[in-house]
Amino acid sequence: MQRRKFIKNTLAGFPLIFLAPSLLANSCASSEDEADDPNGKSVVVVGAGISGLAAAKKLKEKGFEVTVLEAQEKVGGRLRTNRSLGIAFDEGASWIHGINGNPITTLAQQAGMQTFETLDDSRKSYDIGGILRSNTVFDNTEAEYYNILSTLKNSGNPAQSFQAVFQNLYPDKFNNRLWKFFLSTYFTFDRGDLDKVSSVLYDEGEEFGGVEKIATNGYDTIASFLSSGLNIRLNERVSKIDYSNAKIKITHNGSISEADYVIVSVPLGVLKANKIEFLPSLPAAKQNAIQKVGMNCVNKFLLIWNTAFWDDVQYISYTPETRDKFNYFVNVKKFHPNVNALMTFAYADYARQTETMSDSQVISEIMTHLKDIYGNSIPNPLNLLRTKWQNNENSFGSYSYTAVGTEMSHFDDLAEEVNDRLFFAGEHTEADYFSTAHGAYLSGIREADKIIALL
Repeated sequence: MQRRKFIKNTLAGFPLIFLAPSLLANSCASSEDEADDPNGKSVVVVGAGISGLAAAKKLKEKGFEVTVLEAQEKVGGRLRTNRSLGIAFDEGASWIHGINGNPITTLAQQAGMQTFETLDDSRKSYDIGGILRSNTVFDNTEAEYYNILSTLKNSGNPAQSFQAVFQNLYPDKFNNRLWKFFLSTYFTFDRGDLDKVSSVLYDEGEEFGGVEKIATNGYDTIASFLSSGLNIRLNERVSKIDYSNAKIKITHNGSISEADYVIVSVPLGVLKANKIEFLPSLPAAKQNAIQKVGMNCVNKFLLIWNTAFWDDVQYISYTPETRDKFNYFVNVKKFHPNVNALMTFAYADYARQTETMSDSQVISEIMTHLKDIYGNSIPNPLNLLRTKWQNNENSFGSYSYTAVGTEMSHFDDLAEEVNDRLFFAGEHTEADYFSTAHGAYLSGIREADKIIALL
């Protein structure tokens, strides 16, 4: 489950990695220890996801009057945990991707987030007909997959998708069921729609080293920790930001608030959908970047049974003919021994299709795969939890990616402040760590530092 596992660490990533712990210390110190005298400046943060909360917390500690406006009924944004079945089901972020130097690692410890190291090698792979695939075949294909990823961009061009280039170079692999699995779960899961991802920018971004850890008591513990002591107004949907005068006017639920500075930390999908009106209009470069950077869709499904019938491994893969369809199962029982649960996924267009399906239809499709592996006598699940990120009006997708037409400078354009008064945070504004929770967090600290530097 390593995000961008195939990307090599480069020197470009080292300074930020080394700075992360100090950034974390500055942003999470108690207000009693760090707070400066009130400076008379006010900030409204739009969105109480991890980026907005990180920015708000640091600015409050530096003496700013900070108000956070959040459209949903609780903080966290895409750090959203559903506990309705007695288990923490993270609808959005689930893993700390590389714990070494990752600011989320220390933040999670301070927030009381419990974690479990997931082992990629603890797995079994099944083909159609419930045929157990040999580890040698799986491992050799995985190695070849990474080898191809390391070179395919040399054959790509900015106008072509990864799928177009891969299919042209490797037509047999493109139609092979095991290769469909790797292109789905190893690539589309991280990067977005195979037919829309850039064939030259698919390996951009940096990664932190170390093992992968999944949250076991909820990723939203981080949001709760960061939000402590902040002035947060829930169920307040911002519809307009007028920054044409000395004071910025923010319209939310028919009311208007004013501030010296505004940080817009809503997901890229919300910006794409033009759900917030800006006066004056945003600069052309920023509008272009909003359209050009991709926003993918990954949906997650948690199923619970009375008893477990599956293999005692961390990951179970299945290779159907249809790409992106319930082909990867996380054995939740490995980190919740008393819970008989599997978590599975749908990606890209199939993920979007699931949002039109009823719970019973989803269960039927998932069970078709599990019955092919384990036999028709296995029971149906007792409960299902699911996500619908594409049609979620608070996100309109899962996270950003480098689509055809994206340039890496677009991420910087998304992060560019306007008139030293209107600022932007979120994972889509971090060129090095886009699409990750740690990228979102670091973007919030970055924008807070920009405002602090203006004093």
